[in-house]
Amino acid sequence: MKRLFAHTASPAGGDEEGLLRQLGIDVRHVNAVEPPERRLGDFYQNYWGERYVYQETGWGPMRQDLPGALATAESLDEILAFNWPTPDAFDYSHLSETVRAHDEYAIMYGFADIWQRPALVRGWERMFVDMAAQPELAHALCRVFTDFYKADYTRAAEATGGRIDLYVLLSDLGTQAGPLMSLPMFRELVAPYIAEMVACIHSLGGKVMYHSCGAIRAFIPDLIALGVDVLDPIQPVNPEMSPESLVAAFGGQVCFHGGMDMQRLLPFGTPEEVRREAQRYCEVLGAEGGYILGPAHLFQPDVPPENVFAMYGGDA
Repeated sequence: MKRLFAHTASPAGGDEEGLLRQLGIDVRHVNAVEPPERRLGDFYQNYWGERYVYQETGWGPMRQDLPGALATAESLDEILAFNWPTPDAFDYSHLSETVRAHDEYAIMYGFADIWQRPALVRGWERMFVDMAAQPELAHALCRVFTDFYKADYTRAAEATGGRIDLYVLLSDLGTQAGPLMSLPMFRELVAPYIAEMVACIHSLGGKVMYHSCGAIRAFIPDLIALGVDVLDPIQPVNPEMSPESLVAAFGGQVCFHGGMDMQRLLPFGTPEEVRREAQRYCEVLGAEGGYILGPAHLFQPDVPPENVFAMYGGDA
């Protein structure tokens, strides 16, 4: 963001709304105010119990995750006895005014994670061991997060008078090489909680934007069957995740969001190459609607501002 502000001659703290308008972005992401992270010796911990450090890079500090607060828990009782947060820790008081200020835009809310964030609190290795050897522990963690975010999303809908259009639901299911788990394991340990969140969001009058990075082609039929409305970020890691392949298999069944390569094209391509790829995605996935242009990850600091403007068709 700092590079974009500098590029547009905005102050360092810059006019984010003006920048979004200049780029033609028609979605506004809003959130409740969350409790601040705490420093515990050499690492930080957030309200969930995720633990991490900040590694300095040429573009500023980047979060590096550590095993979380429940990495050493050995029993279900220890997991259940943890000091879990409730939505009472969130402040929703500003949401009504915020959505009124963006009345002409689609409103997106939240950061509900029902599997990956539990895995960070548990520690990745322990979570995978639990899923195979002690599935009741994995279920207990996913249950806590699902119940929290159902309540969170309900409160946000009430605070905004039902104005929220899209609710985010995320849990990465793939690496760049393939799935993180088998389909049977997904269907047993993750899908039931996705189904609960989808039902909750739809009952609030919203659409579900499900986020998963990686090579997740194997999961897409299940995600569609579970009621996911928008799939993000369609990371182009192999031919199966190309726009042509996705529209041939799933066109008209789900809306796609993202796809613009963040690893090679956006940081290292020319503006003209970026424009051509953006046109390709829009023409292939958006031929009959059902596509929202976006990057295959949040814009990273090494992406030249010229390429951000080129992607959205604006003047840098």
